[in-house]
Amino acid sequence: MKKRTRETVVGTEYSVVLQDVRRVYGRGSNTVTALNGISINFAPGTFTAVMGPSGSGKSTFLHCAAGLDRPTSGSVFIDGQALAGLSERRLTELRRERIGFVFQSFNLLPALTVWQNVTLPQELDGRRVNRAAVRAVLDRVGLTDKRKNRPGELSGGQQQRVAIARALVARPAVIFADEPTGALDTQTAADVLELLREPVRTQGQTVVMVTHDPVAASYADQVVFLADGVLAGSLTAPTAEEVADRMTHLGARSKLKAVAG
Repeated sequence: MKKRTRETVVGTEYSVVLQDVRRVYGRGSNTVTALNGISINFAPGTFTAVMGPSGSGKSTFLHCAAGLDRPTSGSVFIDGQALAGLSERRLTELRRERIGFVFQSFNLLPALTVWQNVTLPQELDGRRVNRAAVRAVLDRVGLTDKRKNRPGELSGGQQQRVAIARALVARPAVIFADEPTGALDTQTAADVLELLREPVRTQGQTVVMVTHDPVAASYADQVVFLADGVLAGSLTAPTAEEVADRMTHLGARSKLKAVAG
């Protein structure tokens, strides 16, 4: 049995909670404030896209929310668990237990088969692999017949499906996706986005996706916009046209601010 240190746990009404999160890089005159007091909650069974102009802080937002980076100040909770104060080892364990990740670059190990890539987080965590669950998730993403193949033998879309299966297999509280369709063609991207929507609808899981693509964002239940490290509005039941229009205005505002600064 793993030894657990004393940890702060709150109610699990929300899968992800950020309270007044700030992230500052550098010191003195070289400081850069990437996030400047972000407070937001993500409920179970929701799919949220996070968007913003270049330099808006969206990548830092995802890294802090997912426990990949520690905020300078403020609090982050995942499935009721406070991340502050956790050791690096316990933080790694929590990510494996309660968080799934899907990245643009797939992050698969080329020497491992599809099956081995999907089960790797469980193996690393010392957990017994639930073979029935792995078979089920591979069936859901349409890769049952590819389970013995290695990533180099798959298309880009198939590799992203492997990454999604790896994120889904442990049924985490939240899945963070960082530009998951950035390297895919239009049809393959649509298939991947539908796969991300499916656990939200059927399992009540939470998906938070950073994207620059208005079409990808339109698959989400809501879009949250960032600009200059702060929240800059949101859209519910967004269309690609609405998202693109909002992004155009945010981009123009950021350029004006840069010129004025």
